[in-house]
Amino acid sequence: MTTQRLPHQVLTFFRSGPMPCPYLSGRVEQQLFTELSGAQALDTFDVLSQGGFRRSHHIIYKPACTGCTACVPVRIPVARFKSSRAWRKINNRNADLTIVDVGTRITEEQYELFQSYTNRRHGDGEMAKMSRRDYAAMVLSSPVDTVLVEFRNGNGKLIAVCLMDRLAGGLSAVYSFFDPDEDRRSLGSYVILWMIEEAKRQDLDHVYLGYWVAGSPKMDYKIRFRPIESFGPNGWSEIEGPYSTETSRERIAP
Repeated sequence: MTTQRLPHQVLTFFRSGPMPCPYLSGRVEQQLFTELSGAQALDTFDVLSQGGFRRSHHIIYKPACTGCTACVPVRIPVARFKSSRAWRKINNRNADLTIVDVGTRITEEQYELFQSYTNRRHGDGEMAKMSRRDYAAMVLSSPVDTVLVEFRNGNGKLIAVCLMDRLAGGLSAVYSFFDPDEDRRSLGSYVILWMIEEAKRQDLDHVYLGYWVAGSPKMDYKIRFRPIESFGPNGWSEIEGPYSTETSRERIAP
């Protein structure tokens, strides 16, 4: 347990016990975390997000794994984002979608899509076990400015949802899920492309994508969005160098 003073408040941080790493087989995960609560929750969230922390429910956390720094916080500087030919194709494939911010309105339709996605794409993970109550808690337990954004096709069918936090200087992708039968649309990538444009529209600087884990199929697609910045000992800096083998071919992300 450690204590850290932020302007006008004192935060107590805890370290979780060791758990199996969800991204790299055979490794152990631990997290440094604190609770977001009270009138200062949004200010705390803004400050810690700039330091590479992420939010889940009312907890804000950062990996603190002994001997491993594979989880790298990443964000897109939206003003400098480069729209490649591959990105333009994805935008064109989804030009028919209707996109609506529904606040924190939870529906059975959303949960059914969430369940279909997690069972098909992440059936071995904890998300696939979430009940309706768990899903509602994921949305409603947020103490900060959080919204659900729905994506519907021309027939009105819900095919993607993004749970998104609003920060003072950017948008943060908490969790996205989509119709696993709509592979051609590359909806995972499209949701991020939409967030980039939405951040520009709101005159915000960044889209936060959480953690990139090189070599993890679940996370490695994030490095395709260039330029992209990572958080390290010296703060945020642009990731240099070529794409990985998969991303250099501009393969479609999830």
